[in-house]
Amino acid sequence: MKKVFFTMAMMMLTICSWAQLRNPIIPGYHPDPSVCRVGDDFYLVNSSFHYFPGVPIYHSKDLVNWELIGNVLDRESQLPLKGANSWLGIYAPTIRYHDGTYYMITTNVGNGGNFMVTAKDPRGPWSEPMWLEQQGIDPSLWFENGKCYMVSNPDNTIMLCEIDVKTGKQLTPSKALWRGTGGRYPEGPHLYKKDGWYYLLISEGGTELAHKLTIARSKNIYGPYVGNPKNPILTNCNMLGQSMQIQGTGHGDFVQAKDGSWWVTFLAYRNFGGSYHHLGRETYLAPVEWKAGQWPVVNGGNPIDTLMQVKTLPEVKMPELPKEYAFDKPLGPEWVYIQNPDSTRYDISFNRLRLYGSTSTLTKNERPTFVGRRQEGADFLMESFVDFRESYSGDEAGLTVYQINDGHAEICLEGHREKMRVCFKATLKDLSGTFASVDIDGYEAWLRVRSDGNQYFYEYSFDGKKYKTLFKISCTLLSTETVGGFTGVVAGMYCTKKVKEDLTYANFSAFRFENK
Repeated sequence: MKKVFFTMAMMMLTICSWAQLRNPIIPGYHPDPSVCRVGDDFYLVNSSFHYFPGVPIYHSKDLVNWELIGNVLDRESQLPLKGANSWLGIYAPTIRYHDGTYYMITTNVGNGGNFMVTAKDPRGPWSEPMWLEQQGIDPSLWFENGKCYMVSNPDNTIMLCEIDVKTGKQLTPSKALWRGTGGRYPEGPHLYKKDGWYYLLISEGGTELAHKLTIARSKNIYGPYVGNPKNPILTNCNMLGQSMQIQGTGHGDFVQAKDGSWWVTFLAYRNFGGSYHHLGRETYLAPVEWKAGQWPVVNGGNPIDTLMQVKTLPEVKMPELPKEYAFDKPLGPEWVYIQNPDSTRYDISFNRLRLYGSTSTLTKNERPTFVGRRQEGADFLMESFVDFRESYSGDEAGLTVYQINDGHAEICLEGHREKMRVCFKATLKDLSGTFASVDIDGYEAWLRVRSDGNQYFYEYSFDGKKYKTLFKISCTLLSTETVGGFTGVVAGMYCTKKVKEDLTYANFSAFRFENK
């Protein structure tokens, strides 16, 4: 009997033991998370702005370990991005599940406004867009009693209307619900119902240092809504959180696990080298105590840290993204392009990725020939063997660390096969040019970019073993605070040409991408 009691006690201790929650749960450029649970599974989506495909979708069993299973918007018909930059494109999405169907609602800023797509399987395929009448940004859905309600924030006011879930047609006039507590940019609304109350969660303060989550509630979905006297319910912009590496906490979404526990996913960023962040706004997790009839309390009212002792769900590991690419199959969902790509410029065959040069540069931002991945770790390495024999004077191909179209830095091969050099180039707002170069014999080299979280090192090699550093820069120069943008660093390969009629291409092989 003692043995049985001891075994049961140990099982309970294992299930309910305090664990170390490491934040962020999805690092790197993964802003504006929205989450839903279906049975034992959690699904989460993020903003994607001017990158294609759009709205990455993740799967988890425990809210801590996540696997990228695809992108919701993977066709140009779903995601027109003409002229978009990192201030435009896809803003905060919401994912919901109702009656056998998954719904994703979002805003395409600059190319259409609010729309909704649906799927029977979160891995896709997802439908063509249903365009919506109520505008504002950050739309969300609430299903109840056979009706579908939409909330968004036109005119800095959280507005509610009923829509036809099959067509997107607006069925009722927009009704003002709440303007928040007075912080600027009341946005990111989500509705929940618990213990007879409708709860309206929003973010305020702008997605910067003063970002925060606030909440109001009402007995009627149309209001009036009364704010929590203890708002904000989440912020690191206070005395308790001011010394944390994590800042800008806000834009969250509640989810209840199968065991009854409540959680909130939200965005924040990590500072490096002072008050600078270059990895973008990331996805974080915190526990929520939500007693019957009372207001939710996030993380016991404490600020969010990179390591927190909390009661987590039983751990379920997920597959990790590849670190090495042989280019022997199509690129996975982790790869993104700037705007809608011209598919004729990308070819995978013979264990190499061939990029055909475009006269549009990274700075011009007109569908440049570029493909990359989100940098997800402060310690980071990207390298590739580059063969640039099909090139002319003024052409270039290489590796770039890209924050925004006027904030990027690269190491590249430049010139003609008979006169080639390795260059470090950068565009940092009004500062642009070639800052270091070395002439080489031939038309091929290993190129590498690595970072320790404080600096980027741009390096080259002729054997893939012995590297020389051509240039190094501070990560702060590619931060949001320095060059702007709503995203975070995306690192990858590119190819440009000077003359439109020239057939310019570069072959990339033995590609490696590591985040630590």
